[in-house]
Amino acid sequence: RRLDGSYAAGARLTQSSVHHWLDKCLGRFTGTARLCPGKMALEEQCSVPPQWRSISLTHVEFPEGDLTGQVLAYISLLPIAILVGFVTLIVFKRELHTISFFGGLILNEGVNWLLKHILREPRPCAGAHTTLHTEYGMPSSHSQLMWFFVVYFFLFLYLRMHQTNNARCVDLLWRHILSIILLGVALSVSYSRVYLLYHTWSQVFYGGVAGSTIGIIWFFFTQEVLTPLFPKIAAWPISEYFLVRDTSLIPNILWFEYTVTRSEARNRQRKLGTKLQ
Repeated sequence: RRLDGSYAAGARLTQSSVHHWLDKCLGRFTGTARLCPGKMALEEQCSVPPQWRSISLTHVEFPEGDLTGQVLAYISLLPIAILVGFVTLIVFKRELHTISFFGGLILNEGVNWLLKHILREPRPCAGAHTTLHTEYGMPSSHSQLMWFFVVYFFLFLYLRMHQTNNARCVDLLWRHILSIILLGVALSVSYSRVYLLYHTWSQVFYGGVAGSTIGIIWFFFTQEVLTPLFPKIAAWPISEYFLVRDTSLIPNILWFEYTVTRSEARNRQRKLGTKLQ
């Protein structure tokens, strides 16, 4: 604006448009408005693709024609697969430690929801995605769930499961291989959330820190507080009715189930052979 009160050519702005722009740019501090696209591009180096495609049913979006983005979009669905897998295990196994593990995942998700609505930090590239459950991105729920799962599983593998046969080297090898695979999966899911512009690096990082911390706390709470109560819980009438069981005293449940199943199958085969004779 010039000293005489007139505007330069091409720079005329109405009062309402100025207020609208300021509201978009400064609204990040109140959590009530979206970020200014130009400011966001400067701060987060945001480059929104011209067109998105979504995976059917899940609505996870990836840049059209971007094969890497499509692969990462499918990888980002792994937390959903984990939750479905836990429900399946609980229905068919009905084991108390599995139920406790799943309870920790639900608690972790509750803490994530609470943190998001306390911090109220917007996602990057406001308006880039149209199908979002919440506009807040701190911390990343995908990252927090994956790192809870991975850290808890690490502790389960190395502290709870014990060797029961002589193949010590083989046993340790598959545990290390599985741990490396799980670590790679967690890193891939975390990276996918940044690549697909759902979260910033800080949101993913703090999600991982929160999930890892809750995973450690919940594992030792399960070991020290809940596990001694499992035999009593398994003896409840309702637990017996639904065939809920406690396997916490069995060192290697996979080896135990394998040997018991094989022994029972041989006994039944022997009895069947005797009847046929």
